[in-house]
Amino acid sequence: MVHYEEDSSHYDHHGPDAAYTLLGKDLKLFSDAGFDMEKIHLKRNAPVAQLYEDAIKYEGAVISSSGALINFSGKKTGRSPKDKRIVYEETSKDDIWWGSVNIKMDEHTFEINRERAIDYLNTRDNVYVFDGFAGWEPAYRIKVRVICARAYHALFMHNMLIRPTEDELKNFGEPDFTIYNAGQFPANRFTAGMTSTTSVEINFKRKEMVILGTEYAGEMKKGVFSVMHYLQPVKFGQLSLHSSANEAKEGGNVTLFFGLSGTGKTTLSADQNRALIGDDEHVWSDKGVFNIEGGCYAKTIGLSKEKEPEIFSAIRFGSILENVVYDPATRIADYDLDTITENTRCAYPIEFIPNAKIPCLTSHPPTNVVYLTCDAYGILPPVSKLTREQAQYWFILGYTSKTPGTEDGVVEPSPTFSTCFGQPFIVLHPSRYATMLAERMDETKANVWLINTGWVGGKFGQGKRCPLKYTRKIIDAIHDGTLAKGEFETFPIFDLAIPKSLENVPDELLDPKKAWKDSEKFEAERTKLANMFTDAFKKYASDCSPEVCAAGPKF
Repeated sequence: MVHYEEDSSHYDHHGPDAAYTLLGKDLKLFSDAGFDMEKIHLKRNAPVAQLYEDAIKYEGAVISSSGALINFSGKKTGRSPKDKRIVYEETSKDDIWWGSVNIKMDEHTFEINRERAIDYLNTRDNVYVFDGFAGWEPAYRIKVRVICARAYHALFMHNMLIRPTEDELKNFGEPDFTIYNAGQFPANRFTAGMTSTTSVEINFKRKEMVILGTEYAGEMKKGVFSVMHYLQPVKFGQLSLHSSANEAKEGGNVTLFFGLSGTGKTTLSADQNRALIGDDEHVWSDKGVFNIEGGCYAKTIGLSKEKEPEIFSAIRFGSILENVVYDPATRIADYDLDTITENTRCAYPIEFIPNAKIPCLTSHPPTNVVYLTCDAYGILPPVSKLTREQAQYWFILGYTSKTPGTEDGVVEPSPTFSTCFGQPFIVLHPSRYATMLAERMDETKANVWLINTGWVGGKFGQGKRCPLKYTRKIIDAIHDGTLAKGEFETFPIFDLAIPKSLENVPDELLDPKKAWKDSEKFEAERTKLANMFTDAFKKYASDCSPEVCAAGPKF
């Protein structure tokens, strides 16, 4: 006898027979995939309350004092980039940027792991299915099916994918991509090509993703992003981006924000005077800009109501707190503790953010593109206007820096170069994304800005972090157009155009050299940083135009 459950809304409106028929259209797909339909208990697009109840009953989850579900991802509390693989097959092999980011897997090994995952799922009492969409633009969205054995994972993807309406679910049909998440069960590390018990693998020919050996929910989110990073350029001819986006509330004047962790991407895109399109993953299409996701996956370490009130208020019924420590008596979450991990997170539907634009798309192309960096060397200007070639150069490098730690005695900042501001998720060669970005900027005449939210007046330990109030003044001047109309001068070696003055921003802040007490030390550090850029770009140079190669530092 086949066991099934549907979203309760189907029972309310159509009765249980209709619910069976709705899932019945997909029964053959599950059976053909290897699922034992006589034994497993499928719960498709289960209501949030039911997922709460199952997570509490079967997984040891608890409800926080604010109503969010607190759950835990087990041994893995972050992504496993060294265990991410893409199947080497004829339909995609010529497009993939093979190497340490996209590790090759043979088709036979994928079949072994896929069968291992399905065999494991067949042993579970409950198997959860969530059908949703990636991409808010109907012309370019894909249908994603998630099959997993944890209610926590089902609720996570309910929040992160775009939730279908009742009619969309009824007519969902065959998915464009399927995720088999058997993360509680390990990969066999003796299987050819395996280096550990964890494997996150994508097969573009089969349109499938398999997860083994990690219960970290973020693998599914970023797996979908990797899929979109391939399909959008290759299948649809659209540009996928690791960025946040907002828009003037009256419409138009769209800004894209690129930036790695710690650069201020989330903080600066969350502007009460503008509508939030999304905080992490977007597509710049021929129709405008659209969010890939239906939710947000925010870091919670150090979170407070005073610093980030919108995120704090979004942690309520329907949200998931992941690996967050809580008081066992009061169930109050402690966002300052990193006992389990520093990578504590909350996943919530984007409509939990008051100024979110729903649907999360705009028909207007970006007016401004902002690259955020946190330069701990204290060299880069707080704001620079980039040329077309510089925009590609800086995009390909994706520079920021890490501040020194105290535990291992490191006293110098360290550079981080993450191509396209999201190297772990890149599928094609970075130059393909950079070229598409330049073409779109040419078409729309978008301005490109480099914003340094890092140190001024000296490197880390000597200078100070650029005050947020000044960075916000700069962003405001970008949005209202006054910065683009100002006068600029050249910042030597990096050859950047920096404003001569900006209202309410000190002149000595705009030109970093003026803020340093020792100009000789400044020049030495500038040359040192420039050499790091030159060395980092060498591996990309052969695939870039001479003009882009020449857009780097000039000695």
